[in-house]
Amino acid sequence: MDRNELEKISDFPLGEENVTFAQYFTGKSYLSLLNDKEVNIHNVTFEPGCRNNWHIHHGCGQILICVGGHGWYQEAGKDARPLKSGDVVYIPPEIKHWHGAVKDEGFAHLSLTVPTEGANTEWCEPVTDEEYNKLLRNF
Repeated sequence: MDRNELEKISDFPLGEENVTFAQYFTGKSYLSLLNDKEVNIHNVTFEPGCRNNWHIHHGCGQILICVGGHGWYQEAGKDARPLKSGDVVYIPPEIKHWHGAVKDEGFAHLSLTVPTEGANTEWCEPVTDEEYNKLLRNF
């Protein structure tokens, strides 16, 4: 999917290729900082098939507001949840999870976090192709 197509997924700026966190993603994503006053808000855009690794937010939660395309959200030990524009996901601290695009369509969500002293993200193992491809058959 080219950059022009990705820019059409949502009304928020696409931003730059997410090279800083690329090692924690399968596929290519883009990151645009929208706000860093009191609440950090980023637009995260995933190319088709892109997803982040399993990860855990320590010390603060995260809110995802889906703004375009279709994607997935999954907590460890639970079934994956399909996501579409308008869906909101609250992720409490200490919950292992991942999120990303469906195989054949880009996906964008806003990520909201409150800066908290000592908070950090623990990046874990990738979502395997086997795990991911099982979801595609059930979507």
